[in-house]
Amino acid sequence: MERFALPAAQIEGRSFEIIESLLPSDLACTAQERQIIKRIVHTSGDPQVASLVRIHPAAVDAGLTAIRIGATIFTDVQMAAAGVNRRLTEKFDCRVQCALTTEGVDLVASRDGTTRATAAIRLLGAALDGGVVAIGNAPTALLALLDLVDQGLVRPALVVGVPVGFVGAAEAKQELLIRSQIPSISIEGFRGGSTLAAAIVNALLMLA
Repeated sequence: MERFALPAAQIEGRSFEIIESLLPSDLACTAQERQIIKRIVHTSGDPQVASLVRIHPAAVDAGLTAIRIGATIFTDVQMAAAGVNRRLTEKFDCRVQCALTTEGVDLVASRDGTTRATAAIRLLGAALDGGVVAIGNAPTALLALLDLVDQGLVRPALVVGVPVGFVGAAEAKQELLIRSQIPSISIEGFRGGSTLAAAIVNALLMLA
């Protein structure tokens, strides 16, 4: 403890000083985007992820506007919902809702032969319109959301699309990124996860 530990009040500040020194020198982003990227690196413990973050030009403004008017923050799984800072969501009157808690998810998933995440997004449907949708676990949730967007049924204010995994995750995120009409924040490739989805939302809440 004496050799390596810091007082609690100094740990986060020192962490972000180190992260700043590790970011790529050619990282092209705004000051607000840089704060989001630093939160992603802080949560992942992986400085290399900084170069894989993709932020739509309208994403930060869209996310901040949605938060400031009290938009609902939807997550694909409970772990992502649990990681969202409730002190800040309460400040803006933003409700946090996990899609999997939607009534009828298990029945619809079984009936349609889909994942629970897909069923949850389809059941929420128009309720997602104008919200912040954060997906960190299920690529199928992101693909189902993109289907709804393509059908003109829903238009989220912001999509935080960072599902993790080796099956469908990279492809789902690439599909998100090619839709220029959707303000989004994503991470190319296999990296992602519920903790990163929550970290991005929390970074936006702090900026708001």
